[in-house]
Amino acid sequence: MSLDQATVRRVAALARIRLSDADLPRVQGELNAILGWIEQLQAVDTEGVEPMAGGAPEGAAPMPMREDVVTEGGIADLILANAPDREGDYFAVPKVVE
Repeated sequence: MSLDQATVRRVAALARIRLSDADLPRVQGELNAILGWIEQLQAVDTEGVEPMAGGAPEGAAPMPMREDVVTEGGIADLILANAPDREGDYFAVPKVVE
């Protein structure tokens, strides 16, 4: 599959990317190269390969989990020791919403 310049312009418009006429051939080449790689991946024979979900094959031992234990807390001074600014036991951050 190969994209023409009109399709590249449409993709750029859908992605809200401003694309100048000078950049159009470069982006067209890059997108066509990406589509070429996808075609190569589709040509790989995956017959007999079990699908995977979560990165572990079916029947693999589950990842070990740590105990969910409540800690004492009360270490605000230690946590805030390197804070650039603080207010009491809290991080002070600039207001971003008015």
